[in-house]
Amino acid sequence: MNQLNVLIVDDERLARKRLRNLLKLCPGVNVSAECANGREALDALAASKPDVMFLDIQMPELDGFAMLGQLNGHKLPLIVFVTAYDQYAVRAFEVNAVDYLLKPFDRERFDKTMERVRERLQAGAVQPPDRLESLLESLRPRKEARIAVRSGGSVLMVKTTEIDWVEAADNYICLHCGGTTHILRETMSSFGSLLDPATFVRIHRSAIVNLDRIQQLQPMFRGDYRVVLRDGTQLTLSRNYRERLQELLLRWD
Repeated sequence: MNQLNVLIVDDERLARKRLRNLLKLCPGVNVSAECANGREALDALAASKPDVMFLDIQMPELDGFAMLGQLNGHKLPLIVFVTAYDQYAVRAFEVNAVDYLLKPFDRERFDKTMERVRERLQAGAVQPPDRLESLLESLRPRKEARIAVRSGGSVLMVKTTEIDWVEAADNYICLHCGGTTHILRETMSSFGSLLDPATFVRIHRSAIVNLDRIQQLQPMFRGDYRVVLRDGTQLTLSRNYRERLQELLLRWD
């Protein structure tokens, strides 16, 4: 097989470096270009004509969705999404895309991706435009999504954007919305899949928070932080979730 040309598109310098270092370990692979946003990627696609594109979704200026939306009618490379979306959204990647890399990923998971890429290229596969459009529609964040919750004998429709934070409570979760709390029989991971991953982030095994409600972070001990919300609520950011929160906060402005 001829040399495999790869385009890396990710606004995080360290994320691009990690991909580049992993790709260097793959024989016959050349990183033809690296881009920090969708606008740079549009130019690089035309100039380098890569075989494969590793594409982040949430990026400044022109994100992955918007960039792909401008490529209608153009020949696309095979696409591997590099994403922080959870397992619910990932199922759509498995159906429609060559593969995905869910951040953070390890070397073993990356190697599996490269195997799938080579298999597709050896079979002469290309990225089907109709399936790509289906993928985009299924994964666009629905910021005005509504959740049905029971309140007495009624059912209320709560906008996800009204949720301040989500708390795990045994086999239930508590949706804290202003001064009101709604209780659902649901798991954190399942409910988290309904939320926009660019707006909500898990900060602890028992807490998911709306980024727009965060007022400040206060260092505690052993790498943990205290997360103070605008209403005065204090939550704990465990070190296992710190990197993802910091990444999103840097983009939030």
